[in-house]
Amino acid sequence: MDMHTVVVGTSGTTAQDVIAVARGNARVELSAAAVDALAAAREIVDALAAKPEPVYGVSTGFGALASRHISQDLRAQLQRNIVRSHAAGMGPRVEREVVRALMFLRLKTVASGHTGVRPEVAQTMADVLNAGITPVVHEYGSLGCSGDLAPLSHCALTLMGEGDAEGPDGTVRPAGELLAAHGITPVELREKEGLALLNGTDGMLGMLVMALADLKSLYTSADITAALSLEALLGTDKVLAPELHAIRPHPGQGVSADNMLRVLAGSGLTGHHQDDAPRVQDAYSVRCAPQVNGAGRDTLDYAAVVAARELASAVDNPVVLPDGRVESNGNFHGAPVAYVLDFLAIVAADLGSITERRTDRLLDKNRSHGLPPFLADDAGVDSGLMIAQYTQAALVSEMKRLAVPASADSIPSSAMQEDHVSMGWSAARKLRTAVDNLARIVAVELYAATRAVELRAAGGLTPAPASQAAIEALRAAGVQGPGPDRFLAPDLAAADAFVRAGKLVEAVEPVTGPLA
Repeated sequence: MDMHTVVVGTSGTTAQDVIAVARGNARVELSAAAVDALAAAREIVDALAAKPEPVYGVSTGFGALASRHISQDLRAQLQRNIVRSHAAGMGPRVEREVVRALMFLRLKTVASGHTGVRPEVAQTMADVLNAGITPVVHEYGSLGCSGDLAPLSHCALTLMGEGDAEGPDGTVRPAGELLAAHGITPVELREKEGLALLNGTDGMLGMLVMALADLKSLYTSADITAALSLEALLGTDKVLAPELHAIRPHPGQGVSADNMLRVLAGSGLTGHHQDDAPRVQDAYSVRCAPQVNGAGRDTLDYAAVVAARELASAVDNPVVLPDGRVESNGNFHGAPVAYVLDFLAIVAADLGSITERRTDRLLDKNRSHGLPPFLADDAGVDSGLMIAQYTQAALVSEMKRLAVPASADSIPSSAMQEDHVSMGWSAARKLRTAVDNLARIVAVELYAATRAVELRAAGGLTPAPASQAAIEALRAAGVQGPGPDRFLAPDLAAADAFVRAGKLVEAVEPVTGPLA
């Protein structure tokens, strides 16, 4: 287990800390300031609980049942009941890293001192994370308002020692057994605590943070594969000149053009427009790669701004304010996060689409400027990469379906009390699939483009040093080069793993310098 420690304070957290806990098993500790803030807010809640006037979430029911005042002897049962009844997810299990992000981000809000949860409950949340215990959370159950209720409820159920969870060894067992095995005492929830543990946008936010990290790496890889395809197609790198992108100053566009230009530095393949097959301009999928990749990068930047705001937020209802008021609010609505999750699915689909078009061009003898059909060794006897492109096209088609926004939908719930919901959880779940698919799509272009560059090199043209470095690293990773037909799936899987792990970027940066 990673010995890195993340300290949770009162003012939110960072994307780096979320990833360290979710993916790196970093240890979690509460700061002294967070413990003090938790205790101070709890005093306010306890004082309100003792009063005869009803306070939402403290001495009332929830949602459409908020009009009922709950007597003190039933309040512990009320808090247990909301967790048990809301832990109503169905379908496949959600990935471990998503659940860890979910729990950590809920702890972040609890530690803000705005929820009224006791310090010992927050400490138990940290203890469960540190023990490597992962609640079983299901795919379906969240409408993204009031936050991710069902997923968070399954996590809260584990804190109570109920339901199922996965231990650090990967075995699913009753949560009570796992807590006992790690010396963790189940929590006995008091006023407001059940509600505070499940009323937030933490699941969708955690998935947004991880998707942003993955997409940032994939966009750099996509710039490299676009450059390799341009080179293999004997395209011109003049369209990448900084002065051309300065007159349309979208930041991402300039970054992508610069990445591609550095990958192509020193190439003997670029600029052969007037050779055997004269052309005035390259096709859009080649010439406009910086514009498409760059627009996606700018969308990532906007999504990162939204994520940073959410990471600094305390999302709960009601909230404890510094002046002692406990107020109902609508901050749990997932719209800001849902929108950017959908935006990212759209740009990922478009990046996949333009990537596939370049691959298809590499394989078509009528448009590849002298490459063999399907990059085959003996076309007709060999099919080459024909069906690799089919697979890539199928992935692109799926990406287009995943780009249909979830946030444009809303379905009312809770007897019309929650009559407009964000569907942010659904947007996040489909984005995870889109990110996975995008890595595969980029891997297929890498596989095709490196083969095409090697075929050009065999014909006497010299690739760029960065291109050669990428090819050598890919071959060292077990992905074979040109030759007769062979079982292709293992090569594609290895190329996918190479891209997904950031190995493509690592391979070229010693030549190009750091790429953005």
